[in-house]
Amino acid sequence: MSILFSSPVFGPVHSRRLGVSLGINLLQGDGKCCSFDCIYCECGFNSDRRTGSKLPAREVVKATLEARLKDMQQNGPAPDVLTFAGNGEPTIHPHFPEIIDDTLALRDHYFPAAKVSVLSNATQIHRPAVFEALNKVDNNILKLDTVDEAYIRLVDRPNGHYAVRERIDCLKRFKGRCIIQTMFMKGTYRGVDVDNTSNRYVLPWLEAVKEIAPSQVMIYTIDRDTPDAYLRKATYAELDRIADLVKAAGLSVSTSY
Repeated sequence: MSILFSSPVFGPVHSRRLGVSLGINLLQGDGKCCSFDCIYCECGFNSDRRTGSKLPAREVVKATLEARLKDMQQNGPAPDVLTFAGNGEPTIHPHFPEIIDDTLALRDHYFPAAKVSVLSNATQIHRPAVFEALNKVDNNILKLDTVDEAYIRLVDRPNGHYAVRERIDCLKRFKGRCIIQTMFMKGTYRGVDVDNTSNRYVLPWLEAVKEIAPSQVMIYTIDRDTPDAYLRKATYAELDRIADLVKAAGLSVSTSY
């Protein structure tokens, strides 16, 4: 069963990686809008979630967020993080940079100890305004599931132009002010093996991560239902092995099972 978030602000929820997280959804509340169409996405396949609704206006996001923060200030709980996630890729919203500025100002007023995080697939980081906005947040969390082009076409399924070398070069421009997030999983999709836990995928990925030199690497596996029934979680041992390789490369790593 897939998940959609009907409001621009949802939760808080307990995040495996971030703690008490108040979610911010910049996409439509009754559908999905994303520049990827990942076979493991908890929101389902793009084709099953099409909608004619408009994106929430900047003013609506700001007003909804402020009302929720006021309520949390009075009644709790205090958020550890304000997280841009939701029904697709947040950076495709045309006013994403301005909404980031609004959110940082509200955070500073109501919960200055909270972090602002963005979960992004990194497809829009070549755009100067998006790049600048992501540099302002506390946790700039960017996806890099593999450096294998064929695997990306099969699993992440970008809707437009996507070249691994271009993504790596863009990620390097953050000069360490980013967190790389990678999904490791097993199983099959349309009869094709999608296990990316072996050295065939891990070692080239690790070389790219070392080149990017992020502040942290987040490795995780499937946690919720996926739109394809033949996907499986990576094992504890497999994730621990990959984490050890990242540590040996001198990088900080967190693991979510």
